[in-house]
Amino acid sequence: MGPLNRLFQRIKPSENKPSELKQSAVASLLGGAETLWVGMNEARWSGRNYQSLADEGYRKNVITHRAIRLLSESAAAVPLVLFRGDQRLNHHPLLDLLNRPNPSQGRAVFFETAYAYLNIAGNSYLEAVMGGDGLPLELYALRPDRMKIIPGPNGWPRAYAYGISGKEHQFPVDAATGQSLILHVKTFHPTDDHYGMSPLEAAAYSIDVHNAASGWNKALLDNSARPSGALVFEPKEGNSVLSKEQFDRLKVEMEENFQGSKNARRPLLLEGGLKWQQMAFSPTDMDFINAKHVSAREIATAFGVPPMMMSIPGDNTYSNYKEANRALWRSTLLPMMDKMMSSLNFWLTPYFGDDLRLDYDLDAIPALSYDRQALWQRVGAADFLTLNEKRAAVGLGALSGGDVIT
Repeated sequence: MGPLNRLFQRIKPSENKPSELKQSAVASLLGGAETLWVGMNEARWSGRNYQSLADEGYRKNVITHRAIRLLSESAAAVPLVLFRGDQRLNHHPLLDLLNRPNPSQGRAVFFETAYAYLNIAGNSYLEAVMGGDGLPLELYALRPDRMKIIPGPNGWPRAYAYGISGKEHQFPVDAATGQSLILHVKTFHPTDDHYGMSPLEAAAYSIDVHNAASGWNKALLDNSARPSGALVFEPKEGNSVLSKEQFDRLKVEMEENFQGSKNARRPLLLEGGLKWQQMAFSPTDMDFINAKHVSAREIATAFGVPPMMMSIPGDNTYSNYKEANRALWRSTLLPMMDKMMSSLNFWLTPYFGDDLRLDYDLDAIPALSYDRQALWQRVGAADFLTLNEKRAAVGLGALSGGDVIT
């Protein structure tokens, strides 16, 4: 019995249910819809909790929302490939598991969720549900705000605790091997030993500025889409100021009859020495548009997305959209996918065999077709390489008789 089989005991089939029917260990904590829990106070987010980051960043900010969706959907759409040595396997139980991780999700939705959590929280947790044969039968992506790491005496995690509505389920971590039913994929955090740092934290101030600018613009539209003005009192017959009763009545009439979108374009009737004086925008007021664009570029930069791909004006880093798209894949998407694949190869593939390697299909990424074509041309023109060396350079297996220079 291998170390992983010793760690996870075989699950006996239930007398009332088929052995194939499994359930996530945290599903029983969910209860009914009325018991859903919104967050864990224990989670550490460098002064900003997950709920605030997800709400102000992902749900209310169009730039952040689009950046995260672009990253998670693009990465999840790339097909996965499995190798045994240099041989590519087209059919395997591991591929079947990843193509249908659980009864409610396919591969694309499952990985989209995992990548989205990684970009929103800086942490992504995957749970493996074991089958009766000692192999993973289902995979689930768990909400990171509900997960808490419990450190052991040596500082490394000794358990992962998933909590909902005051109830908690712990997933132990083997002290010797570090294996667990939970895979924790995280981004680098310079001051935290256990949790990753969310890109939203780095972009938090820019998100606040961008949201505030949008709120200011909405308030301006609600107020007839016109700049503020002033009611100037021109005294007559020695009255230098309005009386308190006159001032209060004028204030109430202005609020009830001349403010808000429903009163747009309604004529303003002034009396008693009052004069309306238009006030022009100051340069500071007008610069809010540029400040909003600057904030949008900073947000996109925090996620590694070229601003050109977000239709943000004022960015000419790349000469065209195709070049920006290729840079997105090379500098952001491929490293993020490498992180996920290397984590899965450490955590999941050993269950199915030590000689297996999971990867993504580079040939299925249209944005990189130009790079592949250029590589093939350079390798094909290299007359000092054997056929098998050329095939290895482009990721293909060796052929019989291909070790001679032609």
